[in-house]
Amino acid sequence: MGHTGLCIRIFAENFSIHNSQFNMNLILFGPPGVGKGTQAERLRDHYHLHHISTGDILRAAVKAGTPLGLEAKKYMDSGGLVPDEVIIGLVREVLLRDQAEGKGFLLDGFPRTVAQAEALEKIFSELAIPDVHIVSLDAPEDELVTRLVKRGLESGRSDDTEETIRRRLEVYHDQTSPVQEYYNKYRSVHSVDGLGDIDEITRRIHRTLG
Repeated sequence: MGHTGLCIRIFAENFSIHNSQFNMNLILFGPPGVGKGTQAERLRDHYHLHHISTGDILRAAVKAGTPLGLEAKKYMDSGGLVPDEVIIGLVREVLLRDQAEGKGFLLDGFPRTVAQAEALEKIFSELAIPDVHIVSLDAPEDELVTRLVKRGLESGRSDDTEETIRRRLEVYHDQTSPVQEYYNKYRSVHSVDGLGDIDEITRRIHRTLG
């Protein structure tokens, strides 16, 4: 490792030690309709976290014309999926910047695959981020379907039929179940009941996080 790389590593580690004492780092999972977006906003504000959505950082990188943003734009312009290595690279840049600024983070709905989770763990190791809390908001499927059908009717989204919603939920569970199993081996996944009053759900999460 060169002198510059060593300095960056030491810099990240020093800030990570500071952050582990004062900041919360979170990964938040939750199926469509469980209220993850609302709880993510509340957690962000309560713990003063940087809310990281891969869609947001992807658009910001493209707009800023960064090297990774330009790489991503090639795939987006051609209608293709942005590959994992580009997404992971963008997440790494954001986490490194958060460390330098003394911020904790909230990863919203990411990682989505085991390969992404493994790559993310390497970043945590590289940046010396030891403490990451993983929260999974859960609710019965029938309740989620009822919520989403009602939301679709209220917003005029005729495509939100019970059949399409159940398919979306099936895809979500197919994707995230292996990721949660992966994290159960290496970290604790805190399952939180997503039924009930919004304020009560927030209190449940706070209690889980201690």
